[in-house]
Amino acid sequence: MTPTKPICSLSLDLDNQWSYMKTHGDTGWETFPSYLDVVVPRFLEMLDEFGWKITVFVVGQDAALEKNREALQMIAAAGHEFGNHSFNHEPWLHLYSKQQAEDEIISAEEAIENATGQRPRGFRGPGYSLSREALEVLADREYLFDASTFPTYLGPLARAYYFMTSDFSEEEKEKRQAMFGSPRDGLRPIRPYWWRLDQRTILEIPVTTLPLLRLPIHFSYLLFISTFSKMLALQYFRVALALCRIADVQPSLLLHPLDFLCSEDVPELDFFPAMKIGLAHKLSFVCETFSLLSRGHTVLGMARYVETLKDTSDFATHSLERS
Repeated sequence: MTPTKPICSLSLDLDNQWSYMKTHGDTGWETFPSYLDVVVPRFLEMLDEFGWKITVFVVGQDAALEKNREALQMIAAAGHEFGNHSFNHEPWLHLYSKQQAEDEIISAEEAIENATGQRPRGFRGPGYSLSREALEVLADREYLFDASTFPTYLGPLARAYYFMTSDFSEEEKEKRQAMFGSPRDGLRPIRPYWWRLDQRTILEIPVTTLPLLRLPIHFSYLLFISTFSKMLALQYFRVALALCRIADVQPSLLLHPLDFLCSEDVPELDFFPAMKIGLAHKLSFVCETFSLLSRGHTVLGMARYVETLKDTSDFATHSLERS
């Protein structure tokens, strides 16, 4: 049955404490510190309030650790679908060979299925890392979609902030040079499209950004704006949703665990924007944005979103060169 309101897909990248620390170059990540037991009940409760079933992209290493099994099984029991977010969560996935990409994707896929009982049907690269080699593996594995593109001009600013708040060596900076993308990523489509891979294709579902301006509209960005003005952040979101409707874009929006955590929960990550917002204020704000979204959209997980899209064969087709 076709939804009566415009559809919107919603996903959550379940980056864990250790994966943020690893990306940031912090010591101690090798012990795999985790906040999943804290954050999972929080976002499940809020999603349940709205009756939404979304896609949760899981890092394979987390799925492989017994201490995270209970939290992941809670997500499965709540009826949410799972996506593959790589095994080692390295934003330099684009530097991998075809064999390395295959090992990374399959290892994560198997760990997630073993932990949750679900085989992932979609993939998102860590730090929006993307390569033709990885796409070919996804096509070989018959994935339904990739969701690794983030069409914004602001990626280099986010990367510069990461570099500024860390103590990377030149070698570490070099590996992370493509993290969050380049200015030309702002020229990528914001509507779904096919990647052409020789005789095969795979559907790309970009993380939606503001039509024309290509500014982010994911919830972490809204929380960042709210540190200056909550009213401004909510109005920005209203305008973004209105522009998507005018541009005939059925948005694919993105959550992160830090949208449900504060620096008191994870002091090691207090360098992130909006982490110093009090927890009650943060959760209240996210709830308000959810209310705005629910008024005008039917919210789906990404696999259901893909299945609901009409005439996918008419989508544009693009090519990606090998790394």
